[in-house]
Amino acid sequence: MDVRVAAAKAIAATLREQGSLATLLPECQSKVKARDRALLQELCFGTLRYYPRLALILEKLLAKPFKPKDNDLQALLACALYQLMETRIPPHAAIGESVQAAVALKKQWAKGLVNGVLRRFDREKDAICDEFSTSRQFQSCHPQWLIDALDAAWPADSDTIMAGNNQRPPMTLRVNRQKHSRENYAKILEKEGFGFQMSAISADALVLDQPADVAELPHFAEGGVSVQDEAAQLAAQLLSVQPNQRVLDACCAPGGKTCHLLELEPSLDVVALDIDEQRLSRVQQNLDRLQLAAELVTADACAVEQWWDGRQFDRILLDAPCSATGVIRRHPDIKVLRRPADIAKLAALQLQLLQALWPLLRDGGKLLYATCSILPEENNALVERALQELPGAQVVALDGGGHADWGCTTATGRQLFPQPQGHDGFYYALMQKQN
Repeated sequence: MDVRVAAAKAIAATLREQGSLATLLPECQSKVKARDRALLQELCFGTLRYYPRLALILEKLLAKPFKPKDNDLQALLACALYQLMETRIPPHAAIGESVQAAVALKKQWAKGLVNGVLRRFDREKDAICDEFSTSRQFQSCHPQWLIDALDAAWPADSDTIMAGNNQRPPMTLRVNRQKHSRENYAKILEKEGFGFQMSAISADALVLDQPADVAELPHFAEGGVSVQDEAAQLAAQLLSVQPNQRVLDACCAPGGKTCHLLELEPSLDVVALDIDEQRLSRVQQNLDRLQLAAELVTADACAVEQWWDGRQFDRILLDAPCSATGVIRRHPDIKVLRRPADIAKLAALQLQLLQALWPLLRDGGKLLYATCSILPEENNALVERALQELPGAQVVALDGGGHADWGCTTATGRQLFPQPQGHDGFYYALMQKQN
């Protein structure tokens, strides 16, 4: 399959909300030549990263919107505009290949339309972009509802947050301290010619100067190191686990935090729970590579009676389902998949999870609530509400896990924003159950 046809199909399916790009892209990659797979990923991720801007341009250039059955043409044109605006692909190649892709999509009638729209944009690009100089959606490449939400929540930081969302994320490693110290692994990386920086907020993290294939990382196959964002690595540190404690990792997939907990303290009795059996299989794969063990349970965390054996936990990690607005740079399709109404629904689920899991925590135990969201409705406001409803719940101040200060303090926890060549957006609140 031609790479631009494959990109149009993957983007169109995402726009139709048939799945996330992460689930849709692999099938399309399997249908293109191996040499084109990196380009396909670049076209899909890049187009969706800039889609709020590209959609405005298409609205101006098209006489009328496409019918739903032709949204593959909308995707094809958006992808072509991305090539013309943000890549080094020569305009004649981007335009010519896109016209041929329309034919391959069995839209022969659209050849002239695709050619005309793209050639007009190539001629008038500067003037067209100037027309949107005062549009926040155009300038920030974010949907208007999210712009409004960030302006309301973080008025002094919203532009910086959105700029961070549009950057490419760094590749961060978590050194398995059961096999290497961070300092020793850093020497190994240096010897192998990798450029990196030591994380200031995670004791186990190294941030690579350039992303690399995991197969090229020293000792990856035998479990010496994993890939995990440095803000996500804070979870295991903040739980301050002790030897032989019983720990629940609810909503655990794909298992990065589960594995990190066991790397910090292999004697833990860990129950790793997730509602998705397929995603739970990835947790097992990670455990196997790292030579770690946990009890894996496929279940709805809220349906406690269906999976809990009655033994309370010393620690609970609730990495709650959320809007993922803190990891847009890793999942740019969030810009087109997420809707304003989703936030209230997610907050209701998050509260339901806290209410269901809190009785499973022993007196004196700690529950860490985490999201990769930057919206207060899912974070500070949600935890404030939970504190009023959960018996004996008290907030424990977060001190940065013994390392450099991080994020900004809220009434209930800490909020991190995405940082250039640094961590993703995350929120943490630690609660302890008092008698």
